[in-house]
Amino acid sequence: MPAIISISNLSKRYASGLEALKCINLDIRKGEIFALLGPNGAGKTTLINIVCGIVNATAGAVTVAGHDIVRDYRAARALIGLVPQELTTDTFESAWATVKFSRGLWGKPAAPELIAKILKDLSLWDRKNDKIMTLSGGMKRRVMIAKALVHEPQILFLDEPTAGVDVELRRGMWEVVRSMRASGVTIILTTHYIEEAEQMADRIGIISKGELILVEEKVELMRQLGRKQLTLHLYARLDKIPDTLAAYRLVLAEDGWKIIYPYDAQGERTGMTALLGDLMKAGIRFRDLETTQSSLEDIFVDLVRQRQ
Repeated sequence: MPAIISISNLSKRYASGLEALKCINLDIRKGEIFALLGPNGAGKTTLINIVCGIVNATAGAVTVAGHDIVRDYRAARALIGLVPQELTTDTFESAWATVKFSRGLWGKPAAPELIAKILKDLSLWDRKNDKIMTLSGGMKRRVMIAKALVHEPQILFLDEPTAGVDVELRRGMWEVVRSMRASGVTIILTTHYIEEAEQMADRIGIISKGELILVEEKVELMRQLGRKQLTLHLYARLDKIPDTLAAYRLVLAEDGWKIIYPYDAQGERTGMTALLGDLMKAGIRFRDLETTQSSLEDIFVDLVRQRQ
C-alpha cells in the first residue's frame, strides 16, 4: 500500500530548549487506521500539529500525497481533516450552521445532503438546530468531528477524539471511523483509551519522550510482544515454591493459592508438559488451570517503562 503521508527526519525543539520530537521517520499508508500511542507529553500532538501546518518543524520534511507541507501548503492542508483535543466552536451558532460554515471555508459548494448524513452518522441530527453552548461535552466533540469531515478530506487526524464521550457514543463513533476507512479515508488516531487502538487500528506506533520507539502491525505486535501465562488454582495452600521447581520461575500468588507460570507462546516448547509432570512429582495438585495473554495495554506500559 503506498504512503499518503511521509515523515522524514522530523525534529522539533522549542525556544525553551524542550526537544518535543527527535528525528521521527514514519510512513502512513493510504486507507489505513494508524494509532499513535504515548503518555502525556510524549509528542503526539506536536507531531500532528506539524503535519497539519499548525506548528513549524525545526528540521526534517513532511509530504502529504506528494505535496510538501511547507512549499505546497494549500494542496497538502486541503487533503486533511483535523479533530483537535481542544473544543473550539462558536458557542452561539447551531450545530448545522457551524458545520456548514466549515465546508464554506474550504471553498466547497453547498451540500446539505452531505451535512445531514454526517450529522446523522454522529447522532447529532436531533440537535442540529441547537446552539453549541447547550450541547454536552460529548456532543461538542462530535460537532468537531463533523466539521473535520465536511470538506471530504482524504486524511483524518483524530487527536483524543473520544475524550469526554460516554462508552455507548464512543462505540458509535468507532463505527463511523470504520465506515470512513472503508470509503478510502486514511485515519490517524491518538488516544488514551488503549482498547480503541486494539479494536480499530491496523498499525500502531508508540512514541515516548519525542522518539518513535516502535511501529508495527497490530497483529504482529501482539504476536511478538504478547506474553502468555498459565495460572494454576491449587487444592492446598503453599507457603513457598519448592526449590526443585526454581527453573520454571514460578510466581506464588493470592496467599499461596495460585501458581503463575509465564511462558513464550511463540517458542518451540512452552515447558508446560514438563512443568505439570514436575508439579505431580512435588506433590502439588491443582483443581483448575487457565491461560491468559497480555493485552496491548500491558505491552504499551512495558515499552514506555523500559524507556524511562
